[in-house]
Amino acid sequence: MKLFWKLFCSMVITTALACSLGGYILIDAQFRTSLDREVTAVYEENDLLRYTLAREIQTHPAMDRAGLSQAVQNITISTGRGKVAFRISDEAGAAVSVNGSLPVEAVGLTAGLGPDRRGWELAPVSNGRIYLHAASPLVLGGGTLYLENCREVSSLFVSRREQYQSFFYMMLALTGAVGVLSLLISGLMVRPLSRLSAAARRMAAGELDVRVRVDSGDEVGRLAADFNAMAAQLERQVQELKDAARRQEDFIGSFAHEIKTPLTSIIGYADLLRSRPATAKQVQDSAGYIFREGRRLEALSRKLMDLIVLDRQDFPLRPVPMDVFLRRTGGALRPALEQAGIQLEISAQAAAIPLEPDLMETVCLNLLDNARKAMDRGGRILLEGFPEPGGYCIRVTDTGKGIPAAELDRITEAFYMVDKSRSRAQGGAGLGLAVCQRIVALHGGAMDFQSAEGAGTEVQVHLRGGEGA
Repeated sequence: MKLFWKLFCSMVITTALACSLGGYILIDAQFRTSLDREVTAVYEENDLLRYTLAREIQTHPAMDRAGLSQAVQNITISTGRGKVAFRISDEAGAAVSVNGSLPVEAVGLTAGLGPDRRGWELAPVSNGRIYLHAASPLVLGGGTLYLENCREVSSLFVSRREQYQSFFYMMLALTGAVGVLSLLISGLMVRPLSRLSAAARRMAAGELDVRVRVDSGDEVGRLAADFNAMAAQLERQVQELKDAARRQEDFIGSFAHEIKTPLTSIIGYADLLRSRPATAKQVQDSAGYIFREGRRLEALSRKLMDLIVLDRQDFPLRPVPMDVFLRRTGGALRPALEQAGIQLEISAQAAAIPLEPDLMETVCLNLLDNARKAMDRGGRILLEGFPEPGGYCIRVTDTGKGIPAAELDRITEAFYMVDKSRSRAQGGAGLGLAVCQRIVALHGGAMDFQSAEGAGTEVQVHLRGGEGA
């Protein structure tokens, strides 16, 4: 059964039971009060008869039963209901003397009375009337007689029956009114729960930003507030999971992108050793580049994991001589550039700048590799480094195709590629500059891009601090 119908039935049944019980108790209490008044009145009449009869006996001390019968006939007592009829009975219940007409028998009542105790009973008669029958003991000539009188109380029972009937119809009307009111109240009470249920279904369908309105401070209102808090926490956790998944995807894409540059260097120098005669120094230099690029590849995977997946921001920086750093970095790509017919020029001024070398080398190699990809065959790339006020500038200039002005603001977005077909053909994923920007920001620096279509591109990386600044 739905909660709505549970509330509705509970309110209707509870109200009906409470009112029925209350009405029954009230009507019964009123009936008993009226009956007690009638009992008091019949006892008063009996006492008045006993008092009058006692005076007659005191007047004639030697009165026997025959004289008592005569005395009974001479006693007349009237009330608002008319003349009071009474009867004198013996211990066996047989009538000794009667004044008026008593419609009830004495046996049932007088048989249970003692010599000093009076009593009463309700005595229905054959015509449907009900009488209140009272009796009290009367000692005469050493024996015990009983003085009986009665009052009709049929009206009390008729009145109670009518009250029950009226109350029954009133309860039907009241139950109907309570039913209508219960429908409204149950609907109002269940409505917040219906909103909660609908919100839960929407959340299950993926709408994690859904919230419910809190209309009150009661238990239902607190439940709605708790639901909102739970939904907010769930939304945050799901967003964190999405962010973690995105960072992992970024790491995979970035690592796949960044691994190409050291592999290009390794393959280039290995091919150089394999395809042409070389002096001992050339062999040593090539082997050194291959070794350094392999070690850098190993360190780069770990540091990209820390940077992208773990979102680490506290890489230790150490002073690095920029002239040596830039020449070594440019030399890593020299074989690949020579194979493409591209001339690489390096001009680096000395300065000690605090860097994370592996990550900053990734920036420089990305810029050089992008410059290489911007030229179909042949061309010139200039890698420069020079101090500037407050820090050091790394500048990469190429004579490639250039970047449209409308694209410059978007080239550092993840997965964005200016020439998508060319980038895919060369294995690009659009993550290089996005990673570069994060690394430069990690060093507290900034990147500037200037380009013109058909004239080439210039990228400047501004780093802060350093002994040469």
